[in-house]
Order: sequence, then C-alpha cells, then structure tokens
Amino acid sequence: MTRHILALFVSFATLSCFAPLAPAQRFPVEDKQTVRRTLEFGTGASRRVLDVQNVNGAIHVTGHDGSTVEMVANETIRARDQERLEAARREITLETRDRSDTVEIHVDHPGRCAGNNNSNGCFNSREDQYSVQFDFEIRMPKNASVRLRTVNGGDILVQDVAGDFDVHHVNGRIELSDISGSGRANTVNGAVQVSFASNPKSDCSFHSVNGAIEVHFRPELSAELRFKSMNGGVFTDFPAAVIPAATSSREPRVKVGNGGPEMQFETLNGAIRILQAK
Repeated sequence: MTRHILALFVSFATLSCFAPLAPAQRFPVEDKQTVRRTLEFGTGASRRVLDVQNVNGAIHVTGHDGSTVEMVANETIRARDQERLEAARREITLETRDRSDTVEIHVDHPGRCAGNNNSNGCFNSREDQYSVQFDFEIRMPKNASVRLRTVNGGDILVQDVAGDFDVHHVNGRIELSDISGSGRANTVNGAVQVSFASNPKSDCSFHSVNGAIEVHFRPELSAELRFKSMNGGVFTDFPAAVIPAATSSREPRVKVGNGGPEMQFETLNGAIRILQAK
C-alpha cells in the first residue's frame, strides 16, 4: 500500500550546536565480569517501577509475563594500571534495592548526584584514572513502569512494556518498541524511535537535540500534536487538522482524530516523523 505523507512544517536555520563527546581514553589494564541478580517487587505494590541509573553503558529492558526482575550486568573496568583498577573496583559499585514499589538498580560512584540523577552533569572525578562501564540486560514484568538513565557508551532499548516510561540519555539512541504506556523519552546526541502497541492515554514528549524522532502510533490515534524542529521537516501520514496558534505560541499544533492527550515532539537537528503503525 502506498503511504502518502503530509508535510506539516519545515524550517531551516544555521546554528551552532552541541557536538557528541569524544571517545573515552583507552586504558591498558582491563577486567570484565558478569553480575546476575533476581529482584522482586513488594507484595501488593500498587504501582511498580523499575529504576535504573547508569553512567557509562547500555540499558536493554524487555517485558515478560513473570513477576520478577531478572538483571544481567556486564561490567568492564579499564584503568591506567592495576592499582587504579583496584581503586575503580572499590569506588564504583552496583547497588540494588527491591521488595518495595520500586526496584532500584544504580551505579554508585564518587561524583554521583543528589537524587540519583546521573544525567545532569554529575560525573566521576576519577575519569582520567579509570573507566567503568555497565551494560544491562533486564527482563521485567511487562505491566510495570520504567525510569531509565544513562550518559555514554550504549543505547537505551525498551521492548514489550505496558507501563509508563521516563527515559533519559545524553550520548546515545533511545528505542522503545511495542510499548503501551505514556511518558517521556529525551536524549541529546541520538535518535528517538518509538512504536506503540496501543496508543497512550496521557500526554507524552519526545525530545532530541542532534537526532531524528520517529514515532509510530496505532491508526485509531486521537491526540493533539505539538512539534518543533529547527533543521528538519515534520511529517505525518495521519489525517490532521491545524489548530489555530495562540498569540503567545509559535509552535504549530494539529489535531488527529477527535483530539485528546498532547503529544510533543522537539529536535534541533533532525526530522520528525509521526506515522501510522502498519
């Protein structure tokens, strides 16, 4: 079937922008290990959330029909010498907490921010001496929600999760596939790709600075769409009606179907595509 794309908005500008960070320094001493843990939510937890706070490394999460969180963490330590490698092993630790409404998986390090938010500029002061990377593969109950953070060294991938999502990256791609909740997916240097198994019932936002945004909704979508792209086009194949802009707003808005939750899309350098799932 031929897909007809409606071009909604195109704007071009010449702007200076953020550049991806340079690759981490290579260290001659290296050690690897794999950590496996089974974690559980508290009995009778009303709202279950998987909270993963990483710094360097990927986070891959898949929903399953079981009740436990199955974590595999592949740890790689690189250092200038053996002494600094041992220091890295002492100072960078993997902390977990379970048996409550929230299952926490946090990478703890000397520069960790208050509130466990590692994505806002709080970094390890020892990064000239060693590098520690955790790459996570996690299976979780599909009806739970996710709160995921990482900064460098890999993508965030989420598949087959029905709960809400709050996903933040800095230098990497975000891909959410076959999801059913509502929430936010934000990165700085990377693309945002999303496909919904059922349309979100609440407001959502999808942001990047240097990367394209592509979101696939179910054909029966009813929502209001807001979008902003400085260097790229905005396209959709949904029948859409333009909503007259308020005098205080310059962001175009359109209504799909009967309207409903607000879907916000914003990038500086990249196209935005809002498409019907096949």
